[in-house]
Amino acid sequence: MRRPTSLPLLAVLVAVMLAPLRLSADLVWTPESGWKVQGGVLASLQGEEGRNALELMNKARAAEEAGEDGRALKAYTQVTKKYPNSVYAAEALFRTGLIQQKQRKYHKAFQTYQVLVAGYPNSEKFNQVIGEQYRIASDLAEGKRAKTVWWLPGFRSRERAIAYFETIVMTAPFSDYAPLALMNAARGYKKMNETPAAIDALDRMISTYPRNVLTPDAYLRIAETHASLVDGPAYDQASTQDAITYYEDYMILFPGHNGMVAAESGLADMKSVLARSKMVIGDYYYKHRKNYKAAKVFYNEAITAYPDSAVATEAREKLTVVDAKLEEQAKVTPPDGSGPPKPAPAKKTKRFWIF
Repeated sequence: MRRPTSLPLLAVLVAVMLAPLRLSADLVWTPESGWKVQGGVLASLQGEEGRNALELMNKARAAEEAGEDGRALKAYTQVTKKYPNSVYAAEALFRTGLIQQKQRKYHKAFQTYQVLVAGYPNSEKFNQVIGEQYRIASDLAEGKRAKTVWWLPGFRSRERAIAYFETIVMTAPFSDYAPLALMNAARGYKKMNETPAAIDALDRMISTYPRNVLTPDAYLRIAETHASLVDGPAYDQASTQDAITYYEDYMILFPGHNGMVAAESGLADMKSVLARSKMVIGDYYYKHRKNYKAAKVFYNEAITAYPDSAVATEAREKLTVVDAKLEEQAKVTPPDGSGPPKPAPAKKTKRFWIF
């Protein structure tokens, strides 16, 4: 039986597929030799399109070095449009973004970078690009204005900054910038009085990155954000209880963190509000409904909510009064609780008629 002649070629192909070869190549630029492709199996597979793209890349970089950003952008754009599959396309997008960023065209730069990370996720520039996107979002969040026409600055774009932070989280959730982006998005939401969105961003930070160095701050911030929603003891206490939960979790999970003093103070305030809310309800039943049993229940809950507080001391004093009232009721109330005893009916007097 004749042995197939293609077996050696097949063996070579299998060996190539199994070998840990790096397909992507590095681009290196020097003023003397221009751009060069180094490393990777694609380094020697350029062809005519690759040579044309290389020529444009060299023109673009020369113009960039000479300060002629307009000419550089034009050449880089030609590379990305005409040769999107070349080894130079990702670098051309990166250089385009850098120039736009330098020109304070922040929105265009961010979009250019986004095209790069979406179209070339395996690019060696991926992490660097995410870093530049984060820098743009941070600049906008701090109030920097993008350039519009000529020298005129644009409007502040804090809303756009938040959207950019969220984009970074979606694009690169496991990068070093994602937790930072979430924390900054939460801060931006809070500045815009979008408190539920701020809480959501902090909750995602805690859930997704529980071991990150920023997680303790996220716990403290989400507790403080819930606390900011508390309107007082006479209102719904859902936010108060949420704040207490996060303060307590923070203090248990991160006992040595530098925000412990703030957490202790915040927790004490929230417990005081919660205890006072129980007192408000207890006073209502005591004063307006004369329901001393219900009042006693809520005064006891006030003590349980914050045993070592001034509110608890006040609740204990009122319990003494309530207990006295309950004793008075017990004296005039039958065992079955049907109400005070009714007086016995008077006996009828017999009348005698004399005939």
